Amino acid sequence: MPTYYENQTTDYIGCRDSRFTDIALACQSHLHYHIELAFLMEGETRAVVDSQEYTMRAGDVLVVFPNQIHRFESPKKEKYVLLLVSPEIVPELLGQFTEALPVSNVIVGAANDPELREMSYHISDIYHGEEPFREAMLRGSLLVFFCKLLQQMELKDTKMGDHHVLDSVLNYCMLHFDKNLSLELLEKELHVSKYYISHMMNQKLHIGFNDYVNSLRISAACKRLVKSDDTVTEISEAVGFNTLRTFNRAFQKQMGMTPSDYRATKKKEGVIVASGDQKKSR
Repeated sequence: MPTYYENQTTDYIGCRDSRFTDIALACQSHLHYHIELAFLMEGETRAVVDSQEYTMRAGDVLVVFPNQIHRFESPKKEKYVLLLVSPEIVPELLGQFTEALPVSNVIVGAANDPELREMSYHISDIYHGEEPFREAMLRGSLLVFFCKLLQQMELKDTKMGDHHVLDSVLNYCMLHFDKNLSLELLEKELHVSKYYISHMMNQKLHIGFNDYVNSLRISAACKRLVKSDDTVTEISEAVGFNTLRTFNRAFQKQMGMTPSDYRATKKKEGVIVASGDQKKSR
């Protein structure tokens, strides 16, 4: 089964809740730079994360770290809350999510904890609601939420050279996308052939190196376009593009509109945290 890199246009957080949708958890093998959490309230599903297979039962929680390849296989409809969260929303925990991996991605029985279960629904309700100070409430709730979950997880160190080359490449790009990244630089920094990196990304993720880096930059640019009054040129430079023309071309390719049109559209919609086309989907 092929793996694909999933572009996330959600700036910070996406949420899918079975109370509001009939979509099952099932999805094909993919990865992204968001943290993904699945709270299984009822039912059973099979999850695969980096070749490790898990059978999730009611009450279990799956935590997928950035750039871990994963998929769900659902024999029947489940009741769940699924969260997609950018590591940037919890900068206090960025090191845990980018320099470590779980020994086990499943926390057995965590969703049966009344406090955690209530928090998952509370975060979903805030996300789907229109409350004042929504962004601040989400940030605060997610920080507490992650701290409680991480206390129940055993992590292993994954510094450069200690884990799979692909993880090293993707994590390095995620942390340095706003710099002048190139295959030559990664070859020097990671001591891996640039030709091997290019071949590996195309073969395993079906995406070229430049397209992957641009997807990270465009995601960061989307957030700045909505959250700041910086000019398009300033944002282009801040997220790592060398020229405004290159930025506009890459933005149009990924988002289907110009940066200026995106800013006008999102501000007209009154978007606070997540882009409108992702607000009610994963």
